[in-house]
Amino acid sequence: MTDPRLPKYQWGQRVKAAVDLINDGSFPDAPANGLLIGAGAIGEIVQVGRHTLANVPIYLVEYGERLVVGCLEEEITVL
Repeated sequence: MTDPRLPKYQWGQRVKAAVDLINDGSFPDAPANGLLIGAGAIGEIVQVGRHTLANVPIYLVEYGERLVVGCLEEEITVL
């Protein structure tokens, strides 16, 4: 088993989407494989968790008022 990777970012940090964020099926009201957030969109980390199987940090990022997306560290950059 590998050691858990510590989160690089923290709750409340403003971040930018580094890549287009595509619906992996976790947003039932949006088309599967459709664009959720375009690269460059600005958001704020509202929660930091961990993907238990992959043992990596997962960030819940709020983009606008009504869309919270789970992001991997590689998918966001800090402002």
